[in-house]
Amino acid sequence: MLKTFEDQLLENRWDMGATAGLSESELLLYRSNILGADKRVTNYGGGNTSAKVMETDPLTGQEVEVLWVKGSGGDIGSMTRDGFATLYMDKLHALKSLYRGVDFEDEMVGYLPHCTFRLNPRAASIDTPLHAYVPRAHVDHVHADAIIAIAGSENSKALTRDIFGHRIGWLPWKRPGYELGLWLEAFCKDNPEADGVVLESHGLFTWGDTAQACYDTTIDIINVATAWLSERTQDVPAFGGAVHDSLPAAERRAVAAQLMPAIRGFVSGNQHMVGHFDDSDAVLDFVNARDMPSLAALGTSCPDHFLRTKIRPLVINFDPAKGNVDEVLAGLPAQIAAYRDDYSAYYDRCKRPDSPAMRDPNAVVYLVPGVGMITFANNKATARISGEFYINAINVMRGASAVSTYQGLPEQEAFDIEYWLLEEAKLQRMPKPKSLAGRVALVTGGAGGIGAATAERYLRAGACVMLADINADGVEAVKDRLVQSHGADVVRATIMDVTDEAAVIRAMANAAVEFGGIDILVSNAGIASSAPVEETTLALWNRNMDILSTGYFLVSREAFKLMRVQDMGGSIVFVASKNGLAASPNASAYCTAKAAEIHLARCLALEGAEAGIRVNVVNPDAVLRGSKIWEGEWLEQRADTYGTDKEGLEKMYRQRSMLKLSVLPEDIAEACYFFASDTSSKSTGNILNVDAGNVQAFTR
Repeated sequence: MLKTFEDQLLENRWDMGATAGLSESELLLYRSNILGADKRVTNYGGGNTSAKVMETDPLTGQEVEVLWVKGSGGDIGSMTRDGFATLYMDKLHALKSLYRGVDFEDEMVGYLPHCTFRLNPRAASIDTPLHAYVPRAHVDHVHADAIIAIAGSENSKALTRDIFGHRIGWLPWKRPGYELGLWLEAFCKDNPEADGVVLESHGLFTWGDTAQACYDTTIDIINVATAWLSERTQDVPAFGGAVHDSLPAAERRAVAAQLMPAIRGFVSGNQHMVGHFDDSDAVLDFVNARDMPSLAALGTSCPDHFLRTKIRPLVINFDPAKGNVDEVLAGLPAQIAAYRDDYSAYYDRCKRPDSPAMRDPNAVVYLVPGVGMITFANNKATARISGEFYINAINVMRGASAVSTYQGLPEQEAFDIEYWLLEEAKLQRMPKPKSLAGRVALVTGGAGGIGAATAERYLRAGACVMLADINADGVEAVKDRLVQSHGADVVRATIMDVTDEAAVIRAMANAAVEFGGIDILVSNAGIASSAPVEETTLALWNRNMDILSTGYFLVSREAFKLMRVQDMGGSIVFVASKNGLAASPNASAYCTAKAAEIHLARCLALEGAEAGIRVNVVNPDAVLRGSKIWEGEWLEQRADTYGTDKEGLEKMYRQRSMLKLSVLPEDIAEACYFFASDTSSKSTGNILNVDAGNVQAFTR
């Protein structure tokens, strides 16, 4: 969770022991990582660090000065040494003779590859000249909330002088690029005693002769600003004071669970979007405040904030005192349409002859009084990070509006950054989305072999996954394993008994809050039992029916509700069994319940077709490896039924198949992937047997 700057002085993390013996480039990486580790210093992906280092030229063997600077698209907090671009300083200085003025700034980026040292493939960013032309060995550029609160104030120049005197200078707003690099060079030459400069509406540049001196200055300057703001804002009501009260935490999540699938449906016209919900204290202070609507309308100031959060958020017309969720849902189409129209008008007002085509006109950030903030993006990490950026913007607005008047970027400047041709080129270089990008899957029986394998397959294809299982320890273990492979953003776990209606409803609500909704349901929870019919108790019969029939009905019903709200179609996959088509001895309860599953799927395929909800069945057979139902009595019972022992059962199943192959969880996962993917977009009501061949289970 991000912290606000109030009363939060930064810790100086420089460790002399950890840095002993490091090279200059290694010290640069160390400095970068510890700066980026605290989001109060700079936001994810924001800021730049650099060092001018003497290196041996591979062509001449002579010592040359080389600029090491964060490469394009990197994050200083998590980058490694190969994240730096390296460029000859003498060639960077030579570029000055080619510069034709501000109208030709962008062409200078094309010259940067010609300055590359040692054929480094890391692309240099547009900020490279800002570091190259500062005549000091080490330079930091960060977007600390406390600094941007000053930089985003109407009288930021006067505030900078009041706080820092002549130690830190001030430069007016200028879009990052070659001209700003020359401005910084001129400032340094005219003010040789200065330790840095505040850039209006942007951030902070600091410098030093050593890596540690540069870092120490950066931390100290931020702390000076933090202390100054804290002293002057501690008795000032944030954002004009509260006019709404926050709902209790559970009610906030309940409202978000209702709103997010509806919003998701509206904003996913071009691609599936994933949601993120944040109800942290900083967010609630803002959404509940009197001045929130007017401040939100001004937009963000820092270019990094703006690129992640769009020109402004959409404020949802929710009144926490009335709890008017139904009214809000009814009004959402008009609210979202009005935002799109406003965005289109902004594009038309500001576009230039060579501007890229208008992008998605939907909001990224949605503010809900009494509830929190919802963000949507084409993947979970971006949705989360966009929310973090807007919290940075909230912190900036808090400070600026308390000590001055907050101002966002001028509209034309904002547009020129959003539709910058260099940004467009960066977007065009992004890799093609994976096949399930933006999709959200809920997998029941997620602690078992088939459930875990299916979740893994979906994650590899770019989906987000909510694992559901009655086995709390088991599902958490699977989640933790998948997080190690795919990251914490895309995997969640929830405890769910598929026979408990309330638990199923809660699990679906959890998926809505965590990801915005669901697109894929894999109904896979299962048990197995074996007994001659005369020994089959009513309790055993009912347990099979409850889990394998009623349970599949409950999760499907709730999935249908969510999918209909989203109006984006969807895919439901039942993991049934060969036994649903082919009878087996001493398993009447199990076989009958599995047959009910298959017929339920057919019924749901009929009902879901008009909404684009596809329902299909995967029929495994004898998936012993990793399967929870093959633990304990079921394994012993089936071995006894077929007159073999535990060790011989898998061999027996393999030998009885037509293909003489074992069926593994990963095989079932591939079938589940097929039915979830667009490859099967014209398939519904189908059964896919994955049983290595069983003539009794042939569907025709």
